[in-house]
Amino acid sequence: MKPDCIVASRNTLGEVPLWSAKEDVLYWIDVRRPALYAYRPADASVRSWEFQEPVGSYCLRAKGGMLLAMKSGLFAFDQATGNLERLFDPEPEHPNNRLNDGKCDRQGRFWVGSMNDGDRLPTGSLFMIDLDLSCHRALQGITIPNSLAWSPDGRTMYFSDTPTLRIMAYDYDPASGTLSGERQFADLSSHPGRPDGSTVDIDGCLWNAEVRGSRVVRYTPNGKVDRIIELPVSGATSCAFGGVDMRTLYITTATQRLSEQELAQEPLAGGLFAVDAGVAGLAETPFMG
Repeated sequence: MKPDCIVASRNTLGEVPLWSAKEDVLYWIDVRRPALYAYRPADASVRSWEFQEPVGSYCLRAKGGMLLAMKSGLFAFDQATGNLERLFDPEPEHPNNRLNDGKCDRQGRFWVGSMNDGDRLPTGSLFMIDLDLSCHRALQGITIPNSLAWSPDGRTMYFSDTPTLRIMAYDYDPASGTLSGERQFADLSSHPGRPDGSTVDIDGCLWNAEVRGSRVVRYTPNGKVDRIIELPVSGATSCAFGGVDMRTLYITTATQRLSEQELAQEPLAGGLFAVDAGVAGLAETPFMG
């Protein structure tokens, strides 16, 4: 299982790969450039859109377009026209925060976390954006929100506050989006990297990118390490399944915080990687609002 670098994008902070089956396109972002990219496997073409402020995550919308989680709040974005419309800021009381990792649950609600973008203080929260665009705070006291993912039946939610070096699991009520039963799913304190972005496959296993760990780790539903994909770069940031059979694992990476020597040793750092995972993933639900 050797990943190939399919786009040498040299991203500062590549993140949030997301497959669009409707378009046969793999989207991802560079948080710091900031930019959104679209890779089409059929012809290996890449399209990009640039923005004026950091974009931490995004999701596709069932009715077309996207939601973008940016420094100053949530935006509606139309890839076809480039039109960007600000919707709201979920926490105007924290001007130093920005929105970070985000993903839709199986019912099409958008979940997104916030973080202090300077001092790394625990001023962040995890929000649920409901289908009517109402915003609900589910967790707080967060430093760097990451690893959002849901089990195939949508009844378990995964989440990590990266500096804790733990991935947590929650009982999830699909009808209301309520969290309960917080418990430790995986302890990464002895791992080479820290927990970053995650995805889930059809077997219910969680795949987690270990930033500064040069790898993606597959965990069984009971939290046991099952498989490891090694990367030729240290900054693995997130992963997602895609392709016509949903068996390709796409992995984003970063050059952020690498020294000049490390950059020279990692010529593919910041690139988009792909590997046959040997198992199919699940299509991500778009935002249904």
